[in-house]
Amino acid sequence: MSQHLLIAPLVLPLCAAVLLLWRRGGAPIIKRSLGIGATLALVVIGIALVHMAGDGVIRYYALGDWQPPFGIVLVLDRLSAMMVLLTAVLALGAILYASAGQDEDGTNFQGLFQLQLLGINGAFLTGDLFNLFVFFEVLLIASYALLMHGGGRSRTGAGMHYVALNLAGSSLFLFALGILYGALGTLNMADMARQIGAGLDAHQRGLVHAGGLLLLSVFAHKSAMLPLHFWLPRAYAAAPAPVAALFAIMTKIGLYAILRVYSLIFADHAGPLAGLAQPWLWWCGLATLAVAGVGVLSARDLRLQTSYLILISVGTLLCAFGMGHIESITAALYYIVHTTLVTGGLFLLADMIASQRGRAGARAVRSRPLVQPGRLGALYFIGMIAVIGLPPLSGAIGKALVLSSAGEEQALWLWPILLLAGLCGIISASRAGSTIFWRAGEGDPEGPRMGWRRGLGITGLIAASPVLTVLAGPMSDYAAATAHQLSDPDHYLQAILGNPTTASEAADVSHAGGESS
Repeated sequence: MSQHLLIAPLVLPLCAAVLLLWRRGGAPIIKRSLGIGATLALVVIGIALVHMAGDGVIRYYALGDWQPPFGIVLVLDRLSAMMVLLTAVLALGAILYASAGQDEDGTNFQGLFQLQLLGINGAFLTGDLFNLFVFFEVLLIASYALLMHGGGRSRTGAGMHYVALNLAGSSLFLFALGILYGALGTLNMADMARQIGAGLDAHQRGLVHAGGLLLLSVFAHKSAMLPLHFWLPRAYAAAPAPVAALFAIMTKIGLYAILRVYSLIFADHAGPLAGLAQPWLWWCGLATLAVAGVGVLSARDLRLQTSYLILISVGTLLCAFGMGHIESITAALYYIVHTTLVTGGLFLLADMIASQRGRAGARAVRSRPLVQPGRLGALYFIGMIAVIGLPPLSGAIGKALVLSSAGEEQALWLWPILLLAGLCGIISASRAGSTIFWRAGEGDPEGPRMGWRRGLGITGLIAASPVLTVLAGPMSDYAAATAHQLSDPDHYLQAILGNPTTASEAADVSHAGGESS
């Protein structure tokens, strides 16, 4: 049964989504129980996958028993297992918060939420580029409806902008796939890496170079890399809080795709095409950091503030990827877990604060006092310390790892820009926090209390930072092992494409879940 665990992150949300959409008129408590139960089960599956991948073995699941490179394969390594678990933990916090009432603001929220999890998990586990495109489309279709859940003028306008840009990105994705398939005759990532490593003629190399750069532009849009970042602040700030929290993983899908594709297909074995993305990631990452720092400094709304803090994290991760060595990738993998969970929690917290402030909402202006100022203020204080990167929480550890991984020449650029972006975050958080919690106006506190569902969702995600601080040693070790695994594409190719030499090995590979050490 263990070999079938690889497909469980897809089958579970798919079955849950079918049941929820089929019985969409059912009682809210039944839908909520099914949605929360399926997401909690996904957390358990994610933990099992991380444990399974911890032995360093790269496993694959061949659907329909069509062996690679001809069939559809799901691939499990340390990176994909970590991202599936990260998605499940984030989704659990978001769905707990939504189940306090926001899921009933529109139709089909619970079912669409599970469909988006299906697309996200598929993107992390797939072993070929065409199915990466398919899973991108699955998660995007669900996200279109979730973004406009509950309606409203600003939400509809941001949603239309989001849909139009993503449709353009999907078209470019198809063009890139067409170019690469025409040049190589395959879209299986391992097979593409093998063919490029074996050598290409000048015509093929030109097409692959063009396809690789076009693919990079698609992933840059998905990850909100400058200058393709303009859609993110408006869309995330307008989205319902649980949707915005889940969207914290969306930019990481683009970053994951960059790391996976360009560390495997365009690695050192690619000859003239090696390191195709590195210069673009480094310089655009620095530019993203600088613009995001200005953006967070100008933000006058908690949701917009968190959106720009996500952009700061995107810039930081792009710079780490752009440095392109094991230490910087290790730092990025630790940082990606921290920033995804904490920013997701801050979106939920901003919504809770807005609901208790009346007409002022999440804007950093004076308003009536909060119903729970102490609890909300403590959560905001911890969350902002963590996401900005101040000691002693996980953000400081992640930022220190990234800064220490920079070489002498890279440090001249990275240190001042990253530290100045952090200073902008401190100023923004101090201004908003003092206005909302210390300078409250007159009036009686009104509005809904946090409640156990909302409280568990917010606290669970923000508390991830202290947990990651305590577990910094094991987390760094896992991240380092993952970075070493990514730096050895031959291991990946042997696991997916390696030919068995004995009858017993042939029998092992013939079943749907193959594995190679």
